[in-house]
Amino acid sequence: MRSSTFLRRLAVLALLALPALPAAAATRIEVQAGRSYMDGYGSNAAFLEGVFGEHRIGSTRLTWSPDVSVGWINGRDVSRYRNSRYTTSDSVWLAAAGARFHYGDADAWYRPLFFSFQPAYHSGRTQALSSGYEFVSTLGWQGKHWSFQLRHISNGSMHEPNRGETMALVGLAFNI
Repeated sequence: MRSSTFLRRLAVLALLALPALPAAAATRIEVQAGRSYMDGYGSNAAFLEGVFGEHRIGSTRLTWSPDVSVGWINGRDVSRYRNSRYTTSDSVWLAAAGARFHYGDADAWYRPLFFSFQPAYHSGRTQALSSGYEFVSTLGWQGKHWSFQLRHISNGSMHEPNRGETMALVGLAFNI
């Protein structure tokens, strides 16, 4: 897919996210970077993530926050995939939107622990990300101005190959 087509689709996604702007008063922006692995082959990855105001789920201790992200995973040269239908050399841009979940009272030691789930759309096809749409699952720890995450992106076996990308990311957070 051409980058101009991807950028147009990304702009449409941003316009669709405009209704979430009233929640911007409690917005957390995270700049994340780390390493991503596919079959043991590493590559650099970077994400920009926005987490909006929390909402309690009923009378439970579970909360959710709207969560949107844009990310980049660098390509890598793996010789055994050079002549495959899907290679590993292309870098991939992706856009995702979903929810971040927390459990517990505000003062609980485990409250900074979170899980997020986001459907994603991305710019290319690789051995790791072979369909146009993927699922992003993240388990992380959120401090006041930092975060640490283990993230997995794959298509849930909807299309082969389905090697997926698994990464460790460290983030710097800003509350706006």
